[in-house]
Amino acid sequence: MTQQHILTLNAGSSSIKFALFERGADPVEAMRGQIEALGSATPHLRANLRGESFADERLDATRATDHEAALVVVIDVLHRALGRTPVDAIGHRIVHGGLLFTHPIVVDHDVVARLATLDPLAPLHQPHNLSGVRAAHRAFPGALQVACFDTAFHRSHPWVNDTYALPREFYDQGIRRYGFHGLSYEYVIHRLREIAPQEEKGRVVVMHLGNGASMCAIRDGRSIGSSMGFTALDGLPMGTRCGQLDPGVVLYLLQEKGMTAAAVTDLLYNHSGLKGLSGLSQDMRELEQSGTLEAGQAIDYFVDRIRRELGAMTAVLSGLDAVVFCGGIGEHAWRIRERVCAGFEWLGIGLDESRNRAGETVISSDASGVRVFIINTDEEMMIARHTAQLLGERR
Repeated sequence: MTQQHILTLNAGSSSIKFALFERGADPVEAMRGQIEALGSATPHLRANLRGESFADERLDATRATDHEAALVVVIDVLHRALGRTPVDAIGHRIVHGGLLFTHPIVVDHDVVARLATLDPLAPLHQPHNLSGVRAAHRAFPGALQVACFDTAFHRSHPWVNDTYALPREFYDQGIRRYGFHGLSYEYVIHRLREIAPQEEKGRVVVMHLGNGASMCAIRDGRSIGSSMGFTALDGLPMGTRCGQLDPGVVLYLLQEKGMTAAAVTDLLYNHSGLKGLSGLSQDMRELEQSGTLEAGQAIDYFVDRIRRELGAMTAVLSGLDAVVFCGGIGEHAWRIRERVCAGFEWLGIGLDESRNRAGETVISSDASGVRVFIINTDEEMMIARHTAQLLGERR
């Protein structure tokens, strides 16, 4: 039987991440990479082949003007590395599935049109996700196209964690707490089941901390509550997004400051969060190294909001058995992990300093009543698994 291959695409505003998997009992990664700075004068390609560096090169700007052009580069690097390997299916990360899409689905033009109506709910992500889908349809017209949704994992929320205190008709119209980063949480919980099955069946708070940041309360492997809500703007402060905000601030900016809706949208999505607070950068590494008062205050606020959310989610879960850090900051910033957990001994959390600094999988002390983990998330693997399942059903 000919080996089947699955390509995963995660299209951002100025980047496209890709991975190629061989379909089997569990997908096996053959290649992974990303193209950054699309549409700029300095696009860059990085790719690993079976875990080893294969490409690290600056591209001519004309080769990566948009997602469709970038996909041509992706195809070229796949051919260079693996020959003319056929692609049988393509799995796409789609940030918002709304009310209609609660599980992975085969994508056709009608599905893309319905998903495009959700663009205003995830303006940093959804339009670019769908650009990747359209480009893949043109580049691989015979391949199965599958959409995997960041909101799907959270559809198990109880009603009280899914609604807002607005007139009921708004909830019925779809204005509710969707939650995001679901593909990351789904992967992390699957991995936790492998390394710590007792904790996975208990009360777990997972922190996905990166340029986008959120937290999820999980009981028996199911999402109970999320820090994010109707859009990917709510909850924790992020790289450029504000996180939790009194809606009265938005009304004030519109009514008293005379800002347009577009200007407020740009402010809250692109110029707030760590970047806005520090006046310097959205990159935690730069903030930790800078030593400025503003950078320190931005980090202080980031940590404080995580700690608040941890307490709230523990209440939602009626206790806590495990904490998991994932995402770029969660996996690599040991000082942030240390500060988040400090002072939570009353809750049963105790870090082992050397394990935390070394970035081990288990970073709690042997005496800690709550186990604390670092799990490197892998959204691409989760997308590949979902896509492989639908590809198998098509045979």
